Amino acid sequence: MTTERTQPTWQSDLIARHPALFNLTEHGRTSTPGWPTCGDGWRDLVETAVGRIAKAVAAAPAGSLRIVQVKEKFAGLRLYWHGAGLSDEIKSAVEEAVALAEARSACTCEVCGVEGRLYNRGGWFATACPDHAQGDPVAIRPGRENVHIVRTIDAGRIRIKSCRRYDRAADKFVDVDPKSLSIEE
Repeated sequence: MTTERTQPTWQSDLIARHPALFNLTEHGRTSTPGWPTCGDGWRDLVETAVGRIAKAVAAAPAGSLRIVQVKEKFAGLRLYWHGAGLSDEIKSAVEEAVALAEARSACTCEVCGVEGRLYNRGGWFATACPDHAQGDPVAIRPGRENVHIVRTIDAGRIRIKSCRRYDRAADKFVDVDPKSLSIEE
């Protein structure tokens, strides 16, 4: 009997195109811990992220980076990876590819891939379009849509490292002054 995981899927096609990023061989057995376990609506953004990662590590030694998990968590995509011996430039490019995919997932329906928003389904959150929405839309302060803030601890104080708005149409980040959004450090 054929199982769903052995039938051709976008996930298996993606892994076949990038085996060095996904496949792990130990003791003569190959596994794929980074098998994408998210909805079909996020296919494009996962494939785009993996393509960007592959391009970033193209000059690095084979096996320098492994994608270890791709999943939905808290209504957004999570892509976890492990790298060894990578330059800061490569790490930065990989982190940016992951950040863009995670930002896009926050405004893309996981079911169908069209523009979506955050819904609360009785304590379980999901990003969905109106056709696939269940539950109540989560209120977002006007002007803070698709804003991504990265904070860091510096000299014992929490500081804003970056404040960027994700532009879905251009698939890129645009810097935003946190003070313009009344966000204080």
